[in-house]
Amino acid sequence: MYLSRHRTTAGPRWALDGRHLPEDFALGRLLEGPAAEARAYLEGLETGDAAEDSLLPPVEPYQEVWASGVTYEQSREARELESADADAYARVYGADRPELFFKAHGWRVVGHGDNVRVRKDSRWNVPEPELVLVLNSRMEVLGYTAGNDVSSRDIEGENPLYLPQAKVYDGSCALGPGIVLVGPDGMRDLPIRLRISRDGRVAFEGEVSTSRMKRSFEELAEYLGRELTLPSGAFLMTGTGIVPEEEFTLTPGDRVEVSVGELVLENDVAGWRGMG
Repeated sequence: MYLSRHRTTAGPRWALDGRHLPEDFALGRLLEGPAAEARAYLEGLETGDAAEDSLLPPVEPYQEVWASGVTYEQSREARELESADADAYARVYGADRPELFFKAHGWRVVGHGDNVRVRKDSRWNVPEPELVLVLNSRMEVLGYTAGNDVSSRDIEGENPLYLPQAKVYDGSCALGPGIVLVGPDGMRDLPIRLRISRDGRVAFEGEVSTSRMKRSFEELAEYLGRELTLPSGAFLMTGTGIVPEEEFTLTPGDRVEVSVGELVLENDVAGWRGMG
């Protein structure tokens, strides 16, 4: 089953397998109940005409997006290389407790075909392609989407306490194009691909499998919900295993393509504020 959210003349509207759901359908309502009942709930809804309108990010404005750090060995190595406090990343990679941080409210997320941004006060910016868990209020995994956790590596590398500024700003979080509804066992060995195009040519590409993750999806979700109430569910980025070389940085005009399984999320990199 596949959920997508669309821009219509009457406002945002969800679709199931390409056909409009009732106007009053809300993802948050689906995520309030147990995972075992989600499929039956959706199958009981009446669908309408084909959803041919442009896509919106598959998240509602009041929902939260969280992120995980250093869940792949490649990410640990890259963070150690860039940071003046490299030992912090080695310790969290091997620790019982994962690194989790807030990324965006739903209203700040951009979707497939929209523009992401890089910070003007950063000289080293990269996309981070990730599988993003869709969690219900009980922190059960209902499905996944593709995500791009755009990050300023030099800002975080200067001091780990600058991570919120390196990670949280306008245009730094992209999700889409939709949500694949499947349990965690259906996503443990999915390919994640990154392709960055510049001036019509491939400037960088890489691939990794979710099987290379050090931590399980359930572990990350459980830690997120330990002392945090999320009544309408949440989205949890699970970390990246693809890191461009040190010499590479995103620039305005680049196109970023993130693939997770069969999902493909494409975003152009917009100019800095103040640019035409």
